[in-house]
Amino acid sequence: DKKLSALRSGALRKDSFTSLFQSLYFIRRFEETVLENFPKGVFFGTTHTYLGQEADAVGVLSHLKEVDIVFSSHRCHGHFLAYGGDPYRLAAELMGKATGLVGGRGGSQHIHWRNFYSNGIQGGIVPVATGMALAEKSKGSGAIVVVFLGDGTLGEGALYESLNIASLWSLPILFVVENNRYAQTTPISLALAGTIPARFNAFGIESWERDTTDVREVLLAAGEAVDHVRKSTRPAGLILHTYRFAAHSKGDDVRDPQEIAGFKQKDPLSLHASRLTDSVIQAAKGEVASVIEDAFIRAAADPFPELQGPVKS
Repeated sequence: DKKLSALRSGALRKDSFTSLFQSLYFIRRFEETVLENFPKGVFFGTTHTYLGQEADAVGVLSHLKEVDIVFSSHRCHGHFLAYGGDPYRLAAELMGKATGLVGGRGGSQHIHWRNFYSNGIQGGIVPVATGMALAEKSKGSGAIVVVFLGDGTLGEGALYESLNIASLWSLPILFVVENNRYAQTTPISLALAGTIPARFNAFGIESWERDTTDVREVLLAAGEAVDHVRKSTRPAGLILHTYRFAAHSKGDDVRDPQEIAGFKQKDPLSLHASRLTDSVIQAAKGEVASVIEDAFIRAAADPFPELQGPVKS
């Protein structure tokens, strides 16, 4: 797709304010389109949008090389698009179409493309990603692994087993904690004792922490963390305090509307847009909107997978 390729070539210039805005808006417009179309019954299963957290995906994944591996969670759309994934293939997957990323079988949460993987079981993805880091170290590929997890995963024992192994065996993995302050509907104040950095420190793992929705600040912190993993071939933690603007999935938002409105004052797109002129912003939005609209239209017209009957002996 020439239109997508042209847009992506610009988005890969991470030093460009315009390209960063395009990347942020690319995720925002895709997720908005998902929510706009969900009531129409065009998707299978549920979905967990990334609205409000766009700066994390763009800031972290801008630093990765082609050989690196990314493992995401149920809230994977933003990570996939920031990784360089095709919105058309993702839209087709959400619709259960044969042209989807995994043939329409994975839906919103379970996708795979190149070195990108996602799974809806947050506590389960961390040991898998740690095993991937061990494999890459054993092969001597020079690749690092990045695994995204939410604050809810901090209550899973598998995470701490993974941190222990990653540190003990010096594995090249970056654990990115996206603290959007709620594990489904449970606020972090009711679920977390101590601090998040202390959890990494307990295993001798260096960590970086930022409470920001500014993509430039995330970009800088992520760059330091990624460089540490590459040069030391040691694990690292990157803790990003953020906020999701939409419900956990569909129709289960019990948060105070005033709280949501307060966090929207720190919208990552608005923050970064202040660095650009109105004409540049509108041009970037127009280019992105055209690509996203085309992706959903094409996906909607695609066929469903052919169902095979029982195997006859």
